[in-house]
Parts: sequence; C-alpha cells; structure tokens
Amino acid sequence: MKSGLLLVDKPSGMTSHDVVQRVRAALGQKKVGHCGTLDPAATGLLVLTVGKATRLTRFLIRAPKVYEGTIRFGRETDTYDADGEIVAERPIDGLGTESVHQAMTRFVGEYEHLTPPYSARKVQGVKSYELARRGEEVPVERKQVRIFAYEPLGELDEDGRIAFRLSCASGTYARSLAHELGQIVGTGAHLHSLRRLTVGGFRLEDAATLDELETAADASADTDELPGWIPFDRIPLPFESVEVDSQQERRLSHGQTALVRGLESGEGDWIRIETRRGAFLAVASVVEQIGADVGVLQPRIVFK
Repeated sequence: MKSGLLLVDKPSGMTSHDVVQRVRAALGQKKVGHCGTLDPAATGLLVLTVGKATRLTRFLIRAPKVYEGTIRFGRETDTYDADGEIVAERPIDGLGTESVHQAMTRFVGEYEHLTPPYSARKVQGVKSYELARRGEEVPVERKQVRIFAYEPLGELDEDGRIAFRLSCASGTYARSLAHELGQIVGTGAHLHSLRRLTVGGFRLEDAATLDELETAADASADTDELPGWIPFDRIPLPFESVEVDSQQERRLSHGQTALVRGLESGEGDWIRIETRRGAFLAVASVVEQIGADVGVLQPRIVFK
C-alpha cells in the first residue's frame, strides 16, 4: 500500500473516526489517521493521512480552516448545535441582518471563546461530553483562538436562520461562536449546519465521497487512481521546501546534519526536504544559520 493523503467529503451523521474506519476497510490499510475532526452533524473536508504520511499529522492539523453554514437564532441548545436539546427560546422580533453582521465583527482577531460542554476536551482525564451526558457539571473554560473572517452570506430569514462564512485558526468551535453570537444579540442561537470548505491549501472540490472511494478501491488496486488522492512525494507542508544533492541526501538519510544553501528560513524553522529525483526525503529543522541563506539542517523525521 502506498502512502499519501486522502481528501474526503465527510457526510452528516458520521464521526471522523467512522470515516477513518470506512477508509481503512476500503484500502485494506490499518495505518490511516486524520488531520482534525468534524462533529457528526457537520460535513465537508477531512484530510486523511495514509501509511507513513501519518507521521506528518502534527504539521497539517494546525492549518487554518474555512467553513460555511447556517445559524438559527431564537433557540439555545445544550450542545450549541442542532443535535442538542433546546434549553432556552426567545423571540427574534427586531433582529436584522445588519445587527447580526455587526455582532460577528466582534469575534474577528484574537478571541477567547467558550469551549462547548459537549466536546472532546478532557477534565481530569474524562472527556467533557461524557461528564455532560451523565449530568455532571462541566467546568467553564475559555480558549484563545484566531478568527480571520466571520460574516453573513445573504439575509436573515423569517425563521431566524442566516448563512455565514467563517475563516479561522485550528481549534475554533464554530458552534461556540454561534452560541456566543446569540448571547450578544440577545436572542440566543445555535449552529444549524456546518460544512468545511478548506484545510490550509486543501480544498473540498478536490475531495471524494466515501462511496466514490469505495467504488474506486474495488475497481483498482492502484492507490494513485483513487479520487482525492495526493501521492506522498507531492504532499505540501506549510513551510519551506528545499532540494538536496546526493551527498546531502546520504547524510540526512542517516540522521546526520547537512549544510544547505539557498534557504529563506531561519534558525528554528521547519524545512521539507526532497531529493533531486523529486522524492520526499525528510522533515528537518534549521539548527544553525550561517549567513543570509545558508543553514545547518538536522533531520527530525526521515522517510526511507
């Protein structure tokens, strides 16, 4: 089985782990992971790592993300989304698109948002959603996130729903933003639907559905023919990529440092290394900068 990334369009009603299990079965490959979960009700782009690409998860999971969805004003739920129980209802008389838009701008930038009680964060070793389901108190926690853009798409409808687009750093809960937006405008709100469009430079339009993947996997044993597949040597990473010669390749492949010229990065930065044959060799860090564009690289992950 080859290694690489698989871009999947997750359907509603499945956990991200469910998707991973389906892909493992379709590919006959146990070594499959993901680069950031989606809630069961959410749909859209999941970036899966396959084979030795699972070692790259930590570099991909923190990529910024873009979503589109809808928010329903007038109702708060215990999960902050449409899957939860309604805990409060308020009239939406007088609420308009402009007031919603103005409230959304308050989230843009560095923002400490409320972590949902129904989430996977752990409280003394126990996942908070397990505490919430047992009726136990979940400590309130705020988490600093970065919101690049948060804006309505179209007008607020007569049922109190409005479409939105959200661009944010990793770790942001869209349902928390919806819940807090409802508190700001005074009507309460919850996340009605959510679809993830991008993860870093990866796009939903390049992803495949599970049915498409399973059909293609049944028809061919060649991984490169799968829809949504990115071969290992073509995996982009969110930092500089450099090419090394055969002598440097030998040193780096044995875990030794190498002197590399033409670097744009500085000391402490990560570097993606490929050979002159176009093979993805290693991920290294710059351990010493010598001059403006020369540095000593120490391999941290080597792919052989």
